Amino acid sequence: MYKILALDLDGTLTNSKKEITPHTLEILIQAQQKGIRLVLASGRPTAGILPLAELLHLKEYGGYILAFNGGLIIDCATGQPIYKQLLDTSVYEHLYKVGNTEDFKILSYLDNCIACEDIENEYVRYEARLNKMQLKKLDNFLEEINFPEPKCLIVGNEDKLVNLEEELSEYYKGKMSIYRSEPFFLEILPLGIDKAKRLEFLLKYLGLNKEELMVCGDGYNDLSMIEYAGLGVAMSNAQNVVKEAADYITLSNEEDGVAAAVKKFIRF
Repeated sequence: MYKILALDLDGTLTNSKKEITPHTLEILIQAQQKGIRLVLASGRPTAGILPLAELLHLKEYGGYILAFNGGLIIDCATGQPIYKQLLDTSVYEHLYKVGNTEDFKILSYLDNCIACEDIENEYVRYEARLNKMQLKKLDNFLEEINFPEPKCLIVGNEDKLVNLEEELSEYYKGKMSIYRSEPFFLEILPLGIDKAKRLEFLLKYLGLNKEELMVCGDGYNDLSMIEYAGLGVAMSNAQNVVKEAADYITLSNEEDGVAAAVKKFIRF
């Protein structure tokens, strides 16, 4: 029944060490050998997803990378994008003004690195560790990040970031997508960037329908795809709103929850 499996990464596919366990890897390789296509659907930049795509042999089995929460879709077989949507550079000046303060830091991506003026910031360093990417110190964000990008990220204390999220959501209403992927990560993306919408695009591209799609996720940015898919699976460690929307709740990301769900619902 299910022909395509979309997986969030952090808190879902990977454990607390940001690794795919040997058991989950084995199950996912077996599923691909039986014709299941994998999609790694994450807010991470492409460079932060590629090592996992290589480990899962997505190039060999014809899988896809859905990076930046859907701002970019890569066909792993060819290495080429089949979809991309980028920020207008005209917004950078305002984002820098509100996102590069004593409380917040704004970062983007340059030369396959996490690029920021303050590379000692704890949240900036967490983003680098999360994606296993190098840090690149910028002398001037606006001068060096002067090209269209799939997203910018503003990081900072959770309590203060809530207020900034509300402020920017109102300011850019109808113009950009603003939401937190982690309590301390505020995603700034082109309008309409959403995992479910990009999965819908990919399904049409492949000639499949949503009843043939199974997804696994845990975070707020997974909610739309959990609701959209033929089968939406939440991890037991997922946010409550995600679990409430799911069709099924599997084990946690520390207990091979993805592998357990695949064995339950995908016959091979």
